[in-house]
Amino acid sequence: MLLSAAALITGGLAVATQSSAFATTTTAAHTTAAASTTTSTVHTRPLCSEPTKPGYMACQAVVRTDLAPQKSLGRHDTPKGFGPADLQAAYNLPKDGGKGATVAIVDANDDPNAEKDLAAYRSQYGLPECSTSNGCFKKIDQDGGTNYPTPDSGWAGEISLDVDMVSAACPQCHILLVEAKSANMDDLGAAVNQAVKQGAKYVSNSYGGGEEAADTQADDKYFKHPGVAITVSSGDNGYGTEYPAASQYVTAVGGTSLKKDSSTRGWSESVWGTSAGGEGAGSGCSQFDAKPSWQKDTDCAKRAVADVAAVADPATGLAVYDTYQANGWNVYGGTSASAPFVAGVYALAGAPGSGDTPASYPYAHPDKLNDVTDGSNGSCSNYLCKAGKGYDGPTGLGTPNGVAAFTK
Repeated sequence: MLLSAAALITGGLAVATQSSAFATTTTAAHTTAAASTTTSTVHTRPLCSEPTKPGYMACQAVVRTDLAPQKSLGRHDTPKGFGPADLQAAYNLPKDGGKGATVAIVDANDDPNAEKDLAAYRSQYGLPECSTSNGCFKKIDQDGGTNYPTPDSGWAGEISLDVDMVSAACPQCHILLVEAKSANMDDLGAAVNQAVKQGAKYVSNSYGGGEEAADTQADDKYFKHPGVAITVSSGDNGYGTEYPAASQYVTAVGGTSLKKDSSTRGWSESVWGTSAGGEGAGSGCSQFDAKPSWQKDTDCAKRAVADVAAVADPATGLAVYDTYQANGWNVYGGTSASAPFVAGVYALAGAPGSGDTPASYPYAHPDKLNDVTDGSNGSCSNYLCKAGKGYDGPTGLGTPNGVAAFTK
């Protein structure tokens, strides 16, 4: 699949998110510029470099640069950013579930420290061991072997974020890391097919690029896998549609800002983004992909993005452990966080029907999601960039409230 040069610049822009406080395990706040005139800027940078060749994808992860990495923690210290207990509480997830289910992570390039960094994250939060030796963790190349591709520090950070978010959502799940030899869509697509060949029923993809007419061919070649829940990040550059989130066969996952509050739920969410655009969760109406039969929104004749969402704002970001050309504990964000997290939620919900497209499941149960009604990710005239009651582009039908929306 070829991408236009203009479409290649995805995930490569510096992001500034408005926040009145940093999200920790005890407190978090997020305020859009429209809601407050006393906000401070959160500085971030994308983990992956901009693609320079047609057909290449960028990962959808960003790292906070206004916070010093934590190389080590004191006895009573905790990492900055939300951890598993926070996310399980915010999204009403069972603490025990998904045992034996395999969630596959598809990324480009190699993270030589993936397994040991995952062990450090899980140990910090008291999660069960997930290693090669106990059969919980497996790393392969796109051909199913161990001829791993060239390491890359940006994609290594993406991999750390992905495996940590699957662990946070589904601590009992097995993790299969499939490393594509490059960030070319054909290599990443081959890795998706390999993940399914290996038996994974849940496959997370945290990358994207501009849409092209050839996307429909890639749909059938790489993403048409009945009975497999495939999640894809919606993008980090605000209003605008990316591929493969626009594929009719995947669950496109948008992003929110998450904070604790005094509500019955104990948490609240708004769109990650601003009305000025240029940052935040991606959304929009596909130029090329057909509308799935279960999507009923009125102002987009083709595929609308996103379907569901979860926390992605780096200002209310996630604690991630990454040591490959990185310094341990960092705070990451981006829809690269929400896509693997939702893949873990699908795994908690149980195996999809063998002939089903699991992206349809939330549309049958919109009342089982947390509807996000505040915020926007850019300038448009309708719900494709503005949150509101019911379906909207940046957050889809809403965020997980337990697992009931992710099963038939």
